[in-house]
Amino acid sequence: MNPTPRGKVSKNLKKQVDTGDNSQMRQVRLITATENEDGQRIDNYLFRTFKGVPKSHVYRILRSGEIRVNKKRVDQTYRIRTGDIIRIPPVKTAEQKEKHIPPAGFDILYEDDSVLVINKPAGVAVHGGSGVSYGVIEQLRAMRPGAKFLELVHRLDKETSGILVLAKKRSALTRLHEQIRDGSVDKRYQALVHGDWKNPRQHVRLPLLKYHTAEGERRVRVDESGQASHTIFNVLKHYPDFTLLEAELKTGRTHQIRVHLASSGFVIAGDDKYGDFELNRQLQKGKKGEDALKRMFLHAYKITFIHPETGKPLTISAPLPDECIGYLKTLESGNSKDMP
Repeated sequence: MNPTPRGKVSKNLKKQVDTGDNSQMRQVRLITATENEDGQRIDNYLFRTFKGVPKSHVYRILRSGEIRVNKKRVDQTYRIRTGDIIRIPPVKTAEQKEKHIPPAGFDILYEDDSVLVINKPAGVAVHGGSGVSYGVIEQLRAMRPGAKFLELVHRLDKETSGILVLAKKRSALTRLHEQIRDGSVDKRYQALVHGDWKNPRQHVRLPLLKYHTAEGERRVRVDESGQASHTIFNVLKHYPDFTLLEAELKTGRTHQIRVHLASSGFVIAGDDKYGDFELNRQLQKGKKGEDALKRMFLHAYKITFIHPETGKPLTISAPLPDECIGYLKTLESGNSKDMP
C-alpha cells in the first residue's frame, strides 16, 4: 500500500490498516466534474459530498493530499472546472442518528431540466439553521435523492409565502444570479397594510442596515449608512382600515418590503417583527363574523425572468393562499373599491 503524501496516514485510513479492513480502501472514487460543479470551490463541493463529516476533517484530508484534482494536490480555494477528475477517498462518518425530515408538500408551479419553482407556504424556512433543523431546500433534497444539483436561487422570509425559485443546474444558478445582480428579475408581492394608502403608485427609497438585537435576532432598520433600497408600491384595493398593495422590488434587501412599509407608517398585517403588536393580537383573535388572520399578509405572487436555457422571458404566478383570500372576504362587508 502506497503511503499518503509526506508519509502521513489519516486516522481513518490508519484504523483500516490496523484492523486489516481494506474494504473501504477499495472504494476510492474518481469523479469527473460536470457543468453543475463548474466554478464551485472544492471545499464547498466536499461539504456536500461528505454530508455529516465535520468541516475541520474535510479541511484535514484536503491538506493531507488525499483529495486530488487531475492527480494534483489542491487547496480549499481551488475552483472546479468541467472535466476535472476529482479523487474522492473513503471517509467513515461518525455514527449518527438518522435525521428525520418530514415529507414536503410544496405546490410545483413550474419545472423543467434546469429550473424548479414552488409555492412556499408561510411559516416554513427556506433552509435549515438558526434554530430550524430543516427547511425547503433540505426537504426537497430528501425527496429527490437522485438530484445531482439543487440550490436556492433566492430566499423568502420564513413568514412570507409564495414563489421560490431553485436551480437544477449550476449553469442555471449562475445565469439567474447574474440577472438578479443586474436588476432584470421582476419580483412582485401582495401585502395588506393597516391604513389608507393614498398614492396609486409610490416609490420608496430608504437605505437599509442589518443589525442584531441584544437577543441575537437579525433585524433591519432605516439608516443612512445602510444599503440603497428601492421599492415601488401600487394600490390594488382599498378596504375599511386596510389597503391591499402590490410591492415591486427594485432591490432585494433583507426584510425590504416590511421595513419600507413600517417606516412609511403602514405596517403589514400580522408582521410580528416590524408591525403593530396590538393590531396583530386583534387579528389573531378575530371578530364576530370574521375569520382570524394568524399569519403575516405578505405573498410573493409573480416573478418574471429570462429562462437560463431558452433565453426567453418566463412569467410565473402563485395565487394568494386561502387564509389570505378568506381574510379579504371578511373585509368586503365595508365600502371597498377597486383602484383604476
